[in-house]
Amino acid sequence: MNDQTLLITNALICNEGRVVAGDVLIRRGRIEKVAREIPAGRVDRIIDAAGKYLLPGLIDDQVHFREPGLTHKATISTESAAAVAGGITSYMDMPNTIPNVTSRPVLMDKYRLARGRSHANYSFYFGAANDNLEEIRGLRPGDCCAVKMFMGSSTGNMLVDNPETLDRIFAECPMLIATHCEDTPMIKANEERFRQQYGEDVPFSAHPQIRSPESAFKSSELAVSLARRHNARLHVLHLSTARELELFAPGALNGKRITAEVCVHMLHFDDSAYAERGARIKCNPPIRSAEDRKALLGGLIDGRLAVIATDHAPHTLAEKGEKYFKAPSGLPLVQHALLMLLEHVHDGTLPLELIVEKTSHSVADLFGISERGYIREGYWADLVLIDHRRPTLVRREDVLSKCGWSPFEGDTFRSSIVTTIVNGVVAYEDGRVTPVIAGQRLDFSGLER
Repeated sequence: MNDQTLLITNALICNEGRVVAGDVLIRRGRIEKVAREIPAGRVDRIIDAAGKYLLPGLIDDQVHFREPGLTHKATISTESAAAVAGGITSYMDMPNTIPNVTSRPVLMDKYRLARGRSHANYSFYFGAANDNLEEIRGLRPGDCCAVKMFMGSSTGNMLVDNPETLDRIFAECPMLIATHCEDTPMIKANEERFRQQYGEDVPFSAHPQIRSPESAFKSSELAVSLARRHNARLHVLHLSTARELELFAPGALNGKRITAEVCVHMLHFDDSAYAERGARIKCNPPIRSAEDRKALLGGLIDGRLAVIATDHAPHTLAEKGEKYFKAPSGLPLVQHALLMLLEHVHDGTLPLELIVEKTSHSVADLFGISERGYIREGYWADLVLIDHRRPTLVRREDVLSKCGWSPFEGDTFRSSIVTTIVNGVVAYEDGRVTPVIAGQRLDFSGLER
C-alpha cells in the first residue's frame, strides 16, 4: 500500500470537457480531494504545478511490448518506463508475442511477467485464431481487456481468415472484439505487382499503395457487418482512411456497440514523410495521404473516432535497415505520443479537452476500466503534468524504449512532460523514471458486457 500523501497545487486541471485552476490531494494512491484551493495540512510532499496543465494519465489501448519471446526488441519493463516518461499511465498489450496469447495458461503467464515489473498499469489482449473458439467462449470479464482478432496479416497462428470461424467468434465472444482490418489477398496481389516492377527494391513510399485503402475498407466493412449481424461489441483499431469513417456513427460514445480508434502517427504524419523517414515510419496499416489525415482529425471532432492510441511497436534499427519486404512494420511511440498530440493544441486543430477525452475518458468508458481515466475524487491517482511552454528536443540518448531509437530524432515538440503519477506514486519527473514500480493490473468491472 502506498501511504504517501501528495498535494498538487496551482494546476490547470483539464478534465471532463473543461479546464479549471485548482489543487488535487492524493492519499493512499487515490484522489482524495479536488478543489480550487486545498490547505496543505499534513502532507508528505507538495508539487507546485505553477500554472501547468494537469491531465488524467493516458490509457493506451494498443501497444506491442514484445514480451515474452521478442525481448531483443523490447520488454514490459523498458517499454512501460518509456510509457510513463510520455504520460501514459495504463496500457493494453497485444497478443502476438511468442508464444501467441491464444490460451488461458499463456495469458496468465503474461500477467505473472508484468507483476512487479511494469511502471504503468497493464492488461493484455487474448488472441483469436482459427482454432481456439472454445478458449474464447470460456473467457470471463476481467480475464483480459478484449479479444484481439487479426483480420489482416499477422504473426504465428493469429490470422483469422476462415469465414465460418469469423462468424462464430462474432456470434459467441463474451466480450469486446478488437480488430486489425486489412484484406490479405488484396495486399498479396499488390505486393506481387510492385515486386514485378521493382524487384526487392520497392520504395517505402509504395507502402500505402500495397496496403491499399481498398484493402482496409473491405476488411473493416466485413467486421462491421458481422458485428451488426450478431449485435457484438466491436472496436476497430488504427483506422487509416477517410472512407472507413463512413462505417461509424458520429456523436458521443454513449451506448455505441461499434467503435473505432485512430493512432497518433496517423494524425502526425502523411505520406510525404516517407521520403525522409522511410522504413522508420513503415507500419500496418500505413500512414496515408494528407486528405486521409485531415479526415481522421475530423473523425475525432465529430465522434466517429472514439479513441486515440499509439500501436507502439518497436523493432531494432538493424531490422529497420532492411529493404522493403524484410523491414518490419511498426515504430516506437509511447514516449512521444502525448507530445505529438499537444502539437495539435499548439496548431489549433484539436482542443486539449478533446485529446483528454479520446486518450483517457473514452478509453476507460469503452473498456469498462474501473476508477481510472478521470480526475475524480475516489479514483486512482493516475496523472500527468505537462508544460505547454517548454519545448522538448528528441535525442537518441534520451530514448527509453529498448530498441534505442525514435522516428522523431532531431525533431522539437513545443511541450514537455514534467511529472507522471501512477497510483499516487511519482513514476517520472525531472527527465527520469523513478525506481518505484507502481503499475497494477487493470480492473474491468466498470462495464456490464
